[in-house]
Amino acid sequence: MTASQTAEITGLYRYPIKGLTPEPLPRVPLRAGQTLPADRRYAIENGPSGFDPEQPQWKPKIQFLMLARNERLASLDSRFEDATNRLTIRKDGQIVASGDLETSAGRAALEDYFRENFQPELKGPPKILSGRDHSFSDVARKVVSIINIGSVRAIETMLGAAVHPLRFRGNLYVKGWPAWSELDLVGQTLAIGQARLKVVKRIVRCLAVNVDPETAVRDLEIPPTLSRNLGHMDCGIYAEVIADGEIGLGDAVAVEEPRLV
Repeated sequence: MTASQTAEITGLYRYPIKGLTPEPLPRVPLRAGQTLPADRRYAIENGPSGFDPEQPQWKPKIQFLMLARNERLASLDSRFEDATNRLTIRKDGQIVASGDLETSAGRAALEDYFRENFQPELKGPPKILSGRDHSFSDVARKVVSIINIGSVRAIETMLGAAVHPLRFRGNLYVKGWPAWSELDLVGQTLAIGQARLKVVKRIVRCLAVNVDPETAVRDLEIPPTLSRNLGHMDCGIYAEVIADGEIGLGDAVAVEEPRLV
């Protein structure tokens, strides 16, 4: 990809609770060294993980309820309110659980729901976890995930089937880049208004992308299809915010020219 090729943000999402509903955003402030505000702020522990909220350390996703193994999570419609820290979960349009995630009573109400309804998949008591400004990312660093819509369309061609972009649970969805060109951006800096993000890693896809986010059905075989066609299972990139700025839908994403020394 040349530095002159720009993309446009067409989707902007956060995931307040790991494994639960993506929440669309029109605009959002980015801060150096941080995720999108409240992204993966909470997780639902699936059996004892040893996570210490006072000294939070990264844990692998297998310690939590997650779409890769627990596709029924996609059948839940969850909404988080920043002002009240309240999470409300609906199923088939009906409220099934609600509570303030910063109170023991609120967490208990939600934990009870998962204990009663996810028993076959539980390895121990479900527990809602959070820790200071910790993010329960799939990687042990605070990142923003970026999905190239061009690559998603290429996967559709490989499969001969429609692929909902939200299967990839990205923070930023962009159009305008050639398919797979984002994979070559590792080490480069992206400019979005005043914000700057350094691309640090390609995203290796797991079984979570096989789950349709609207039907909660595991109906596609995306990672093996990528492997057969491309020799890898990567789609999307992780970037670290290195300069503050506000970003929003419609904003241009440019690859910065390296500075000459």
